[in-house]
Amino acid sequence: MTKFTDLERLAMRRALLLAEKGLYTTGENPRVGACLVKDGNIIAQGFHRAPGYPHAEVEVIKQTDASLVRESTCVVTLEPCSHVGKTGPCAQALIDAGVARVVVAMEDPNPLVAGRGLAKLRDANIDVAVGLYSQEAHSLNRGFVSRMIYGRPYVWLKSAASLDGKVAMANGESKWITGPDARRDVQRIRGRCQAIVTGINTVLVDDPQLTVRHNESGLIVPEGLSAKQPLRVILDTQGRLPISNRLLDAAGPILWVTGNKYQHPLWAKRRIEQWVAPLCDGQIDLKILLLELGRRQINEVLFEAGTTLLGRLIEDRLVDQGVLYYAPKLLGQTARSLYDIAPTQLADAPEVIIQRIFEVGEDLRLDWILGTQA
Repeated sequence: MTKFTDLERLAMRRALLLAEKGLYTTGENPRVGACLVKDGNIIAQGFHRAPGYPHAEVEVIKQTDASLVRESTCVVTLEPCSHVGKTGPCAQALIDAGVARVVVAMEDPNPLVAGRGLAKLRDANIDVAVGLYSQEAHSLNRGFVSRMIYGRPYVWLKSAASLDGKVAMANGESKWITGPDARRDVQRIRGRCQAIVTGINTVLVDDPQLTVRHNESGLIVPEGLSAKQPLRVILDTQGRLPISNRLLDAAGPILWVTGNKYQHPLWAKRRIEQWVAPLCDGQIDLKILLLELGRRQINEVLFEAGTTLLGRLIEDRLVDQGVLYYAPKLLGQTARSLYDIAPTQLADAPEVIIQRIFEVGEDLRLDWILGTQA
Protein backbone atom coordinates (compact mmCIF):
# COMPACT_ATOMS: atom_id res chain seq x y z
CA MET A 1 0.00 0.00 0.00
CA THR A 2 1.35 3.43 -1.00
CA LYS A 3 2.41 5.58 1.94
CA PHE A 4 1.90 9.34 1.89
CA THR A 5 3.25 11.80 4.43
CA ASP A 6 1.02 14.24 6.30
CA LEU A 7 2.61 17.10 4.40
CA GLU A 8 1.88 15.41 1.06
CA ARG A 9 -1.74 14.99 2.10
CA LEU A 10 -1.93 18.65 3.06
CA ALA A 11 -0.27 19.67 -0.21
CA MET A 12 -2.69 17.57 -2.27
CA ARG A 13 -5.70 19.13 -0.54
CA ARG A 14 -4.19 22.50 -1.34
CA ALA A 15 -3.55 21.47 -4.95
CA LEU A 16 -7.20 20.41 -5.35
CA LEU A 17 -8.36 23.81 -4.09
CA LEU A 18 -5.98 25.49 -6.52
CA ALA A 19 -7.31 23.38 -9.40
CA GLU A 20 -10.82 24.67 -8.67
CA LYS A 21 -9.64 28.17 -9.54
CA GLY A 22 -9.67 27.07 -13.17
CA LEU A 23 -13.25 25.76 -12.93
CA TYR A 24 -14.63 28.37 -15.36
CA THR A 25 -11.64 28.89 -17.67
CA THR A 26 -9.81 25.64 -18.47
CA GLY A 27 -12.23 24.83 -21.30
CA GLU A 28 -11.32 21.54 -22.99
CA ASN A 29 -8.34 21.04 -20.68
CA PRO A 30 -8.44 19.33 -17.28
CA ARG A 31 -8.46 21.35 -14.06
CA VAL A 32 -5.11 20.73 -12.39
CA GLY A 33 -3.32 22.09 -9.33
CA ALA A 34 0.19 21.41 -8.06
CA CYS A 35 2.47 22.12 -5.09
CA LEU A 36 6.20 21.70 -4.52
CA VAL A 37 7.19 20.31 -1.14
CA LYS A 38 10.66 20.39 0.44
CA ASP A 39 12.16 20.36 3.94
CA GLY A 40 8.77 20.20 5.62
CA ASN A 41 7.24 23.13 3.72
CA ILE A 42 5.14 23.88 0.66
CA ILE A 43 7.59 26.03 -1.32
CA ALA A 44 5.46 26.69 -4.42
CA GLN A 45 1.90 26.29 -5.64
CA GLY A 46 0.08 26.85 -8.90
CA PHE A 47 -2.70 25.72 -11.21
CA HIS A 48 -3.59 25.51 -14.90
CA ARG A 49 -5.47 28.65 -15.87
CA ALA A 50 -6.66 28.18 -19.45
CA PRO A 51 -5.76 26.49 -22.76
CA GLY A 52 -2.41 27.77 -23.99
CA TYR A 53 -1.27 28.74 -20.49
CA PRO A 54 1.43 26.75 -18.63
CA HIS A 55 0.32 23.56 -16.95
CA ALA A 56 0.31 23.45 -13.16
CA GLU A 57 3.65 21.62 -12.88
CA VAL A 58 5.40 24.18 -15.06
CA GLU A 59 3.78 26.99 -13.07
CA VAL A 60 5.32 25.81 -9.79
CA ILE A 61 8.72 25.18 -11.36
CA LYS A 62 8.81 28.66 -12.92
CA GLN A 63 8.07 30.47 -9.67
CA THR A 64 10.78 28.70 -7.63
CA ASP A 65 14.56 28.97 -7.58
CA ALA A 66 16.09 26.05 -9.48
CA SER A 67 18.21 25.01 -6.50
CA LEU A 68 15.07 24.62 -4.37
CA VAL A 69 13.23 22.59 -6.99
CA ARG A 70 16.00 19.98 -7.11
CA GLU A 71 15.27 17.03 -4.79
CA SER A 72 11.81 18.41 -3.99
CA THR A 73 8.48 16.57 -4.22
CA CYS A 74 5.87 17.66 -6.74
CA VAL A 75 2.30 16.99 -5.58
CA VAL A 76 -0.13 17.23 -8.51
CA THR A 77 -3.79 16.37 -9.00
CA LEU A 78 -3.36 14.72 -12.44
CA GLU A 79 -0.63 12.64 -14.06
CA PRO A 80 1.96 14.91 -15.73
CA CYS A 81 1.53 14.85 -19.49
CA SER A 82 4.07 13.17 -21.74
CA HIS A 83 3.08 14.59 -25.12
CA VAL A 84 3.42 17.94 -26.87
CA GLY A 85 0.16 19.83 -27.21
CA LYS A 86 -0.20 23.60 -26.90
CA THR A 87 2.56 23.36 -24.27
CA GLY A 88 5.49 21.04 -23.72
CA PRO A 89 5.39 17.74 -21.78
CA CYS A 90 5.24 18.30 -18.02
CA ALA A 91 6.86 14.95 -17.19
CA GLN A 92 10.02 16.07 -19.01
CA ALA A 93 9.89 19.46 -17.26
CA LEU A 94 9.88 17.72 -13.87
CA ILE A 95 12.76 15.48 -14.92
CA ASP A 96 14.79 18.46 -16.16
CA ALA A 97 14.06 20.34 -12.93
CA GLY A 98 15.48 17.46 -10.87
CA VAL A 99 12.55 16.64 -8.60
CA ALA A 100 13.04 13.54 -6.46
CA ARG A 101 9.43 12.41 -6.00
CA VAL A 102 6.07 12.99 -7.69
CA VAL A 103 2.78 12.36 -5.88
CA VAL A 104 -0.20 12.11 -8.25
CA ALA A 105 -3.90 12.00 -7.42
CA MET A 106 -5.06 10.17 -10.56
CA GLU A 107 -3.80 8.79 -13.85
CA ASP A 108 -4.60 10.87 -16.92
CA PRO A 109 -7.41 9.19 -18.97
CA ASN A 110 -6.18 10.92 -22.15
CA PRO A 111 -5.00 8.10 -24.47
CA LEU A 112 -2.02 10.29 -25.40
CA VAL A 113 -0.87 10.08 -21.76
CA ALA A 114 -2.61 7.22 -19.86
CA GLY A 115 0.34 6.08 -17.76
CA ARG A 116 3.08 7.20 -20.13
CA GLY A 117 3.87 10.25 -18.00
CA LEU A 118 4.25 8.09 -14.90
CA ALA A 119 6.44 5.61 -16.79
CA LYS A 120 8.64 8.44 -18.09
CA LEU A 121 9.17 9.71 -14.55
CA ARG A 122 10.00 6.25 -13.22
CA ASP A 123 12.42 5.63 -16.07
CA ALA A 124 14.24 8.76 -14.91
CA ASN A 125 14.56 7.19 -11.41
CA ILE A 126 12.00 9.53 -9.88
CA ASP A 127 9.93 8.05 -7.06
CA VAL A 128 6.25 8.08 -8.13
CA ALA A 129 3.20 7.52 -5.93
CA VAL A 130 -0.38 7.51 -7.30
CA GLY A 131 -3.85 7.56 -5.74
CA LEU A 132 -3.83 10.30 -3.09
CA TYR A 133 -7.36 11.84 -3.04
CA SER A 134 -8.10 10.25 -6.41
CA GLN A 135 -11.89 10.47 -6.01
CA GLU A 136 -11.74 14.21 -5.39
CA ALA A 137 -9.50 14.71 -8.42
CA HIS A 138 -11.82 12.58 -10.56
CA SER A 139 -14.86 14.57 -9.44
CA LEU A 140 -13.17 17.83 -10.39
CA ASN A 141 -12.55 16.56 -13.92
CA ARG A 142 -15.52 14.26 -14.53
CA GLY A 143 -16.22 15.99 -17.86
CA PHE A 144 -12.67 15.56 -19.11
CA VAL A 145 -12.72 11.93 -17.97
CA SER A 146 -16.03 11.29 -19.75
CA ARG A 147 -14.77 12.77 -23.01
CA MET A 148 -11.50 10.86 -22.90
CA ILE A 149 -13.11 7.49 -22.06
CA TYR A 150 -16.52 7.64 -23.76
CA GLY A 151 -15.99 10.33 -26.39
CA ARG A 152 -18.85 12.43 -25.06
CA PRO A 153 -19.20 15.20 -22.47
CA TYR A 154 -20.53 14.85 -18.96
CA VAL A 155 -24.25 15.67 -19.09
CA TRP A 156 -25.93 17.98 -16.58
CA LEU A 157 -29.73 18.20 -16.57
CA LYS A 158 -31.19 21.24 -14.85
CA SER A 159 -34.86 21.75 -14.11
CA ALA A 160 -37.02 23.84 -11.80
CA ALA A 161 -40.47 23.05 -10.47
CA SER A 162 -43.06 23.96 -7.91
CA LEU A 163 -43.41 21.84 -4.81
CA ASP A 164 -46.10 19.78 -6.57
CA GLY A 165 -43.77 19.04 -9.51
CA LYS A 166 -45.05 21.56 -12.05
CA VAL A 167 -42.84 23.60 -14.38
CA ALA A 168 -45.33 26.10 -15.81
CA MET A 169 -48.92 27.22 -15.68
CA ALA A 170 -51.34 25.73 -18.20
CA ASN A 171 -50.83 28.78 -20.46
CA GLY A 172 -47.03 28.28 -20.44
CA GLU A 173 -46.17 31.01 -17.91
CA SER A 174 -43.06 29.98 -15.95
CA LYS A 175 -41.04 33.13 -15.12
CA TRP A 176 -39.91 32.97 -12.40
CA ILE A 177 -40.71 29.78 -10.49
CA THR A 178 -37.51 29.92 -8.45
CA GLY A 179 -35.95 32.82 -6.58
CA PRO A 180 -32.81 34.86 -7.29
CA ASP A 181 -30.48 32.65 -5.23
CA ALA A 182 -31.41 29.57 -7.22
CA ARG A 183 -30.95 31.47 -10.46
CA ARG A 184 -27.46 32.55 -9.36
CA ASP A 185 -26.72 28.93 -8.49
CA VAL A 186 -27.67 27.93 -12.05
CA GLN A 187 -25.13 30.45 -13.31
CA ARG A 188 -22.39 28.53 -11.51
CA ILE A 189 -23.44 25.32 -13.26
CA ARG A 190 -23.58 27.12 -16.60
CA GLY A 191 -20.16 28.62 -15.96
CA ARG A 192 -18.42 25.26 -15.56
CA CYS A 193 -19.97 23.89 -18.77
CA GLN A 194 -18.59 24.53 -22.23
CA ALA A 195 -22.00 24.11 -23.89
CA ILE A 196 -25.67 24.66 -23.05
CA VAL A 197 -28.33 22.78 -25.01
CA THR A 198 -31.96 23.74 -25.44
CA GLY A 199 -34.81 22.97 -27.82
CA ILE A 200 -36.41 25.29 -30.35
CA ASN A 201 -39.70 25.34 -28.42
CA THR A 202 -37.93 26.80 -25.39
CA VAL A 203 -36.35 29.44 -27.63
CA LEU A 204 -39.72 30.37 -29.17
CA VAL A 205 -41.73 30.36 -25.93
CA ASP A 206 -39.30 31.58 -23.25
CA ASP A 207 -36.86 33.64 -25.37
CA PRO A 208 -33.86 32.86 -23.12
CA GLN A 209 -30.30 34.16 -23.50
CA LEU A 210 -28.61 31.11 -21.93
CA THR A 211 -25.48 33.13 -21.19
CA VAL A 212 -23.28 33.13 -18.10
CA ARG A 213 -23.50 36.39 -16.16
CA HIS A 214 -20.19 36.12 -14.36
CA ASN A 215 -20.12 39.47 -12.58
CA GLU A 216 -23.65 39.54 -11.18
CA SER A 217 -23.40 35.89 -10.12
CA GLY A 218 -20.07 36.28 -8.33
CA LEU A 219 -18.18 33.80 -10.51
CA ILE A 220 -14.46 34.41 -10.06
CA VAL A 221 -12.00 33.81 -12.90
CA PRO A 222 -8.20 33.93 -12.58
CA GLU A 223 -6.63 37.37 -12.75
CA GLY A 224 -5.80 38.49 -16.26
CA LEU A 225 -8.34 36.19 -17.93
CA SER A 226 -11.70 37.10 -19.42
CA ALA A 227 -14.45 34.52 -19.09
CA LYS A 228 -15.81 33.00 -22.29
CA GLN A 229 -19.44 32.27 -23.03
CA PRO A 230 -20.37 28.60 -23.56
CA LEU A 231 -21.44 27.27 -26.91
CA ARG A 232 -25.23 27.53 -27.07
CA VAL A 233 -26.76 24.61 -28.92
CA ILE A 234 -30.29 24.88 -30.34
CA LEU A 235 -32.03 21.65 -31.38
CA ASP A 236 -34.33 22.61 -34.24
CA THR A 237 -35.37 19.62 -36.34
CA GLN A 238 -37.58 21.59 -38.73
CA GLY A 239 -35.52 24.78 -39.05
CA ARG A 240 -37.83 27.16 -37.18
CA LEU A 241 -35.13 29.40 -35.67
CA PRO A 242 -36.34 33.03 -35.84
CA ILE A 243 -34.25 35.84 -37.29
CA SER A 244 -34.07 37.74 -34.00
CA ASN A 245 -34.42 36.90 -30.32
CA ARG A 246 -32.52 37.41 -27.06
CA LEU A 247 -30.42 34.28 -27.56
CA LEU A 248 -29.20 35.47 -30.97
CA ASP A 249 -28.68 39.04 -29.77
CA ALA A 250 -26.44 37.96 -26.87
CA ALA A 251 -22.70 37.49 -27.44
CA GLY A 252 -21.26 34.01 -27.78
CA PRO A 253 -21.11 31.15 -30.28
CA ILE A 254 -24.29 29.34 -31.38
CA LEU A 255 -24.63 25.89 -32.94
CA TRP A 256 -27.92 25.43 -34.81
CA VAL A 257 -28.63 21.69 -34.96
CA THR A 258 -31.19 20.76 -37.59
CA GLY A 259 -32.57 17.62 -39.20
CA ASN A 260 -32.08 18.89 -42.77
CA LYS A 261 -30.20 21.69 -44.49
CA TYR A 262 -32.02 24.99 -43.95
CA GLN A 263 -31.16 28.54 -44.94
CA HIS A 264 -30.93 31.27 -42.32
CA PRO A 265 -29.76 34.89 -42.73
CA LEU A 266 -27.50 34.65 -39.69
CA TRP A 267 -25.88 31.48 -41.01
CA ALA A 268 -24.87 33.35 -44.16
CA LYS A 269 -23.41 36.10 -41.94
CA ARG A 270 -21.54 33.46 -39.89
CA ARG A 271 -23.34 34.50 -36.70
CA ILE A 272 -24.47 30.91 -36.25
CA GLU A 273 -23.11 27.55 -37.33
CA GLN A 274 -25.47 24.92 -38.71
CA TRP A 275 -24.89 21.22 -38.13
CA VAL A 276 -27.27 18.74 -39.75
CA ALA A 277 -27.67 15.86 -37.32
CA PRO A 278 -28.94 12.35 -38.00
CA LEU A 279 -32.51 11.71 -36.90
CA CYS A 280 -33.92 8.89 -34.80
CA ASP A 281 -37.71 8.44 -35.03
CA GLY A 282 -37.96 11.91 -36.53
CA GLN A 283 -35.98 13.55 -33.72
CA ILE A 284 -32.36 14.57 -33.42
CA ASP A 285 -30.32 11.60 -32.22
CA LEU A 286 -29.10 12.69 -28.79
CA LYS A 287 -26.37 10.07 -28.57
CA ILE A 288 -24.87 11.26 -31.86
CA LEU A 289 -25.25 14.86 -30.69
CA LEU A 290 -23.21 14.14 -27.57
CA LEU A 291 -20.50 12.44 -29.62
CA GLU A 292 -20.37 15.51 -31.88
CA LEU A 293 -19.99 17.76 -28.84
CA GLY A 294 -17.21 15.49 -27.61
CA ARG A 295 -15.52 15.84 -31.00
CA ARG A 296 -15.74 19.60 -30.49
CA GLN A 297 -13.83 19.17 -27.20
CA ILE A 298 -16.79 19.90 -24.93
CA ASN A 299 -16.12 18.40 -21.49
CA GLU A 300 -19.36 19.35 -19.70
CA VAL A 301 -22.73 20.20 -21.20
CA LEU A 302 -25.85 21.54 -19.52
CA PHE A 303 -29.33 20.76 -20.85
CA GLU A 304 -31.82 23.52 -20.00
CA ALA A 305 -34.88 22.67 -22.00
CA GLY A 306 -38.54 21.74 -22.00
CA THR A 307 -40.15 18.61 -20.63
CA THR A 308 -39.95 16.66 -23.90
CA LEU A 309 -36.20 16.98 -24.44
CA LEU A 310 -35.40 16.40 -20.76
CA GLY A 311 -37.68 13.36 -20.79
CA ARG A 312 -35.80 11.92 -23.77
CA LEU A 313 -32.50 12.35 -21.95
CA ILE A 314 -33.86 10.43 -18.97
CA GLU A 315 -35.42 7.67 -21.06
CA ASP A 316 -32.21 7.27 -23.07
CA ARG A 317 -30.24 7.19 -19.79
CA LEU A 318 -27.93 9.95 -20.92
CA VAL A 319 -28.06 12.03 -17.73
CA ASP A 320 -24.90 12.04 -15.62
CA GLN A 321 -25.99 14.63 -13.06
CA GLY A 322 -29.48 15.92 -12.45
CA VAL A 323 -30.18 19.14 -10.55
CA LEU A 324 -33.76 19.99 -9.60
CA TYR A 325 -34.78 23.23 -7.89
CA TYR A 326 -38.01 23.07 -5.91
CA ALA A 327 -39.79 26.38 -5.32
CA PRO A 328 -42.21 26.86 -2.39
CA LYS A 329 -45.21 27.23 -4.69
CA LEU A 330 -48.16 25.04 -5.64
CA LEU A 331 -49.28 25.43 -9.25
CA GLY A 332 -52.13 22.95 -9.23
CA GLN A 333 -53.54 20.16 -11.34
CA THR A 334 -53.81 22.00 -14.66
CA ALA A 335 -50.17 23.16 -14.64
CA ARG A 336 -47.56 21.44 -16.80
CA SER A 337 -45.66 18.50 -15.34
CA LEU A 338 -41.91 18.15 -14.91
CA TYR A 339 -40.62 15.46 -17.30
CA ASP A 340 -42.31 14.08 -20.40
CA ILE A 341 -41.82 10.38 -19.76
CA ALA A 342 -44.46 7.67 -19.92
CA PRO A 343 -43.54 4.34 -18.30
CA THR A 344 -46.35 1.85 -18.84
CA GLN A 345 -46.02 0.34 -15.37
CA LEU A 346 -44.34 1.13 -12.08
CA ALA A 347 -41.57 -1.40 -12.68
CA ASP A 348 -40.55 0.53 -15.83
CA ALA A 349 -40.25 3.88 -14.08
CA PRO A 350 -36.65 5.21 -14.13
CA GLU A 351 -35.06 4.82 -10.72
CA VAL A 352 -33.47 7.96 -9.31
CA ILE A 353 -30.97 8.12 -6.47
CA ILE A 354 -31.07 11.34 -4.46
CA GLN A 355 -27.56 12.43 -3.52
CA ARG A 356 -28.31 15.49 -1.41
CA ILE A 357 -30.92 18.15 -0.70
CA PHE A 358 -30.05 21.63 0.55
CA GLU A 359 -31.47 25.13 0.70
CA VAL A 360 -30.65 27.72 -1.93
CA GLY A 361 -32.26 30.90 -0.68
CA GLU A 362 -36.00 30.26 -0.44
CA ASP A 363 -35.81 27.20 -2.70
CA LEU A 364 -34.53 23.64 -2.34
CA ARG A 365 -31.87 22.09 -4.59
CA LEU A 366 -32.03 18.34 -5.10
CA ASP A 367 -29.07 16.60 -6.74
CA TRP A 368 -29.79 13.21 -8.28
CA ILE A 369 -28.43 10.54 -10.58
CA LEU A 370 -30.11 7.71 -12.43
CA GLY A 371 -30.11 4.43 -10.55
CA THR A 372 -27.81 2.62 -12.99
CA GLN A 373 -25.04 5.13 -12.24
CA ALA A 374 -24.72 4.42 -8.51
